[in-house]
Amino acid sequence: MRAGVWTVVAAMLVGFQVAKPDPVAPDFNSPRPIPAVDSVFIEEMTWMEVRDAMRGGKDTVIVATGGIEQNGPYLAANKHNVVLRGTTDALARKLGNALVAPIVGFVPEGEISPPGLHMKYPSTVSLREETYRALLTDICDGYRTHGFRTIVLLGDSGGNQPGMKDVAERLAARWGAQGPRIVYIPEYYNYDKVKTWLESQGVKQGDEGLHDDFAITAIMATVDPNSIRRAQRVAAGKFAINGIELEPFDKTVAWGRKIIDYRVDATIAALKAKLAEKP
Repeated sequence: MRAGVWTVVAAMLVGFQVAKPDPVAPDFNSPRPIPAVDSVFIEEMTWMEVRDAMRGGKDTVIVATGGIEQNGPYLAANKHNVVLRGTTDALARKLGNALVAPIVGFVPEGEISPPGLHMKYPSTVSLREETYRALLTDICDGYRTHGFRTIVLLGDSGGNQPGMKDVAERLAARWGAQGPRIVYIPEYYNYDKVKTWLESQGVKQGDEGLHDDFAITAIMATVDPNSIRRAQRVAAGKFAINGIELEPFDKTVAWGRKIIDYRVDATIAALKAKLAEKP
């Protein structure tokens, strides 16, 4: 008889226990227990930080495409991704209402088999065009689900551009007036204009025939000096590109910041003009 009573009591106690939170489905409105980090990169943020940033007015997400490709003897294969770490950070902060999606590092780089373009060289990773466009479509659909009101597509490499344009147009047609607004900004990919602008500033390059130039190297120097092999090139007496010496290093970094600002300002002007157009 006593054993039966204790069984009933134990069952009642179990019923009064507070349910543990579900780690896979936490309370969406639970308060953030710690201060937020100072970052605009979604991949560096917790879900609560992203939620609160969106509630605070960050309703735009930048979806940027880079690449993994051969870039000559001095630059890391993720050249375009490194550049985008610098430019998208500055872009999001200048806009004030934007976050940056994880950079899309895999893009079309040439036929895979038989290999074409950059795929002829080890280090390169290429996607089929249909894979790339499907990837971008799913990413953008995901950010629509999360409630972003504007999605901005931009790319740092030439082969990325047609796919972004196509995806933006198709999703805009599919989503219609219900949004979000999705726009492709080709003006971000402006290395030709950067070169002309640099020449007007007295920075004139030769051509060593490398998949590299001063603008790209200077931007990468501001983000990660190792990505341009600074130490190794200095030791080998090869810390220059297209006839431009990269020492003093602080001067190259200063140019990198100026070039980032030039590209970001051009992108913001194009984005504002695009958003002013009737959808």
